[in-house]
Amino acid sequence: MDNAAARKPSVSIICPVYNEDQSIPLFFDRLMTVIGPLRETFDFELIFMNNASTDGSLDAIAQIRRSHDWVHVITLSRNFGYQASLTCGLTNASGDASIFIDVDCEDPPEMIPTFLDHWQRGFDIVYGQRVARPESAVLVAARKVFYRLTRLIADNDFILDMAEFALMNSRVRQVCLNNRSTYPFIRNEIAYAGFRRHAIPFERQTRVAGTTHYNLVRMTTFAIAGILSASTFPLRLAAYIAAVLVPLNLLAALLCLFGGVSDLKWLEHLNWAATILSVGSIALFVARIYKNGINRPLYVIDQQQTAFPRATLDHGELRN
Repeated sequence: MDNAAARKPSVSIICPVYNEDQSIPLFFDRLMTVIGPLRETFDFELIFMNNASTDGSLDAIAQIRRSHDWVHVITLSRNFGYQASLTCGLTNASGDASIFIDVDCEDPPEMIPTFLDHWQRGFDIVYGQRVARPESAVLVAARKVFYRLTRLIADNDFILDMAEFALMNSRVRQVCLNNRSTYPFIRNEIAYAGFRRHAIPFERQTRVAGTTHYNLVRMTTFAIAGILSASTFPLRLAAYIAAVLVPLNLLAALLCLFGGVSDLKWLEHLNWAATILSVGSIALFVARIYKNGINRPLYVIDQQQTAFPRATLDHGELRN
């Protein structure tokens, strides 16, 4: 029998962690229950992406690794952020398919068999579509607005109510990794890739342990970064504003010269507001261009705190 035909499909499960020592054992127990019956069909590797945790997260992962050689850990030299850690995991994953999942179990591991089933049916991307979550009505509404606003102004396709809880095959993985921005936004890259997608609606669950690291400030920062990654609308906004203000100012000038109008303070304030908004938008994009231009690593791996089997570990230090 041909070896390629006999080989089981391989699946890389990428799980970012930051100070989650209470959640890690609970997550792993649920994951083992889920993938145990699937191990005759698939080869699994679990890659914990340790974002320089300061609690006992690394020890909890080491405890698991003592009896499970398919579990690995990559530790970053500092917390480079959620998106950078996902990119690092994706870069070093070896599976025919890769799955992102958070360790807090808000995205339930029990959905993984459904993801794999639809992948086997021929879908390139299978993702969890968040239809409900245990949050206040105000926060839920804010998230809805973010997704729909981003889709409205996005330069390319943007998937509603999708985060990074998703499976992608190797060709989608490569498209995501071809993005050389120092501001990765994985869900946007998945949408940009196209291919065949399938959504699995689900209700997000309450985290199994610990407390969330997200607060309103971080959520707002993440939303702004996401919009800047998905759309050039804030940059084009200056041109749209000018298209309105230039004729308006010409009309005001005519009224001053021939119509006896002298009080145009409102127009002066409007011009200043438009100028500040336009300069601010341009500055954000120039800052991004600068960060991309200096070509710093997207992430740096702490080799001494990393346990990974392949010698081809990508340290993210070359972005060209």
